[in-house]
Amino acid sequence: MGKKLPHTPRSQIVSTLRRLWLRSRERAAAVKRESNTCQCCDKKGSVAKGKECKIEVHHINGVEWDELICLIYRHLLVNPKYLKVQCKDCHYKHHEGS
Repeated sequence: MGKKLPHTPRSQIVSTLRRLWLRSRERAAAVKRESNTCQCCDKKGSVAKGKECKIEVHHINGVEWDELICLIYRHLLVNPKYLKVQCKDCHYKHHEGS
């Protein structure tokens, strides 16, 4: 068995985003639209033993991983000095006024 790669914050973000994508309505809608069939070779997706064919969904315009990760760090995973701890009610009131 190969050596396990270290979990870095960046790799955790990518892993989480991939899991989100795999469970997304958008991905499911694309698979349904194409009847779980490859658009290139017409193979049907299957999990039947001996007939396994995994269907994947390709982003035609690609995914800009570096750009996504930068956005996450810029807007969500910010330096703690830019974070304020509030109770749920005060947090709601703050956003209610925005």
